[in-house]
Amino acid sequence: MAYIEEKKAELNGLTLHTVQTKKFKTNTLILKLKAPLTEEDVTHRAILPYVLQRGTESFPTSSQLRKYLDDLYGAFLHVELSKKGEHHIISIRLEIPNEKFLHDQMPLLEKGIKLLAEILLKPHMEKGKFVQDIVEQEKRTLKQRIQAVFDDKMRYANLRLVQEMCQNEPYRLHVNGELEDIPSISAKSLTDYYQKVLRQDDIDLYIVGDVSHTTIQQYVNKHFTQLVERKGYEEVITKQFSRQDVKEVIEEQDVKQGKLNIGYRTNTFYQDDDYYVLQVFNGIFGGFSHSKLFINVREKESLAYYAASRVESHKGILFVMSGIEVSNYEKTLSIIQEQMEAMRNGEFTEKELGQTKAIIQNQLLETIDTAYGMVEVLYNNVLAKKERTIEEWIKGIHEVTKKDVVAFANKMKLDTIYFLKGYGGNRER
Repeated sequence: MAYIEEKKAELNGLTLHTVQTKKFKTNTLILKLKAPLTEEDVTHRAILPYVLQRGTESFPTSSQLRKYLDDLYGAFLHVELSKKGEHHIISIRLEIPNEKFLHDQMPLLEKGIKLLAEILLKPHMEKGKFVQDIVEQEKRTLKQRIQAVFDDKMRYANLRLVQEMCQNEPYRLHVNGELEDIPSISAKSLTDYYQKVLRQDDIDLYIVGDVSHTTIQQYVNKHFTQLVERKGYEEVITKQFSRQDVKEVIEEQDVKQGKLNIGYRTNTFYQDDDYYVLQVFNGIFGGFSHSKLFINVREKESLAYYAASRVESHKGILFVMSGIEVSNYEKTLSIIQEQMEAMRNGEFTEKELGQTKAIIQNQLLETIDTAYGMVEVLYNNVLAKKERTIEEWIKGIHEVTKKDVVAFANKMKLDTIYFLKGYGGNRER
């Protein structure tokens, strides 16, 4: 039996994904709206889902909508934004109890699908536009979300590395948009952008639970009725980049702890055959607590408060993140580069290889133990236009050899070094 039983159908301008499972006593409904990252739209898009969740035609105020969610046995509504490669993704999630476990058999699943459709297709408007007061409130909240990144220096260093490394690529744009674009957003401009979303976004609806695919199709056909004529976007093609010389950026701020972040181009994407090798490479290099960065930079040398690496699966980039004393810049950078060289020379054991594969498998299985995790894993297939089952994932990981990892390490290319240091630090080159 497969780990995930997914059925798909094209209905009314969206793709329906049903995952039937008896694991949960709730049903999870997640709408995914995908569009290209663009400078002109990124900030409008960042505010849109938060305005959508403020009210609908039937429940025009937040308090009325919350009361209705309570009436649905405490249903949970949540919106979020993410950036996957050069795509900007809106997620609207509704978690609702499965009516099979209730005494009164209220048709909760249909009510949930109807509500999700209304949030997307019939948001609260006045005279055909979003409500200006709500838009202004959400603009203030968006400013706070963006400012929070600047205040959290770990997140800020990640942002700045991406901005410097991907200076001429859409990926440089932040998921929450740009501060300077917020003042120009109006109820009309946001409504115009919303109409563009309905015309052009790729929309996927995931429903996970002890449900019938046939029944869900009927409900979706009944309630999602305004998406039929779709224009769509041109396909986003993520290009491979290669810098001739390593870019080094030093920034000074009033910080006590330095942030050394490094970007490597892997030029390997989720859909590629060597994607499994990338996952194993990252696990040994910096992804886990037994990795080279953790052991050698943090534990042995005590140079870093944290030292780790992570992969952007849809962009072909590997990031190294570390928090260090400013005076340790040169030494830390040198030791990080030594760990990459050790990977290129095959200086890791079969035991480390096996341990890494086991952790990756366990992480994957833990992820699909939640409905949200299942959807995130499955949605990678949509983004990459590559069908990859959990069984294929596990098999692919276990087939990676030491020789594969060494070969992969030798194609990694150092691109950008970013260092955030305190004023008056003694880092010089």
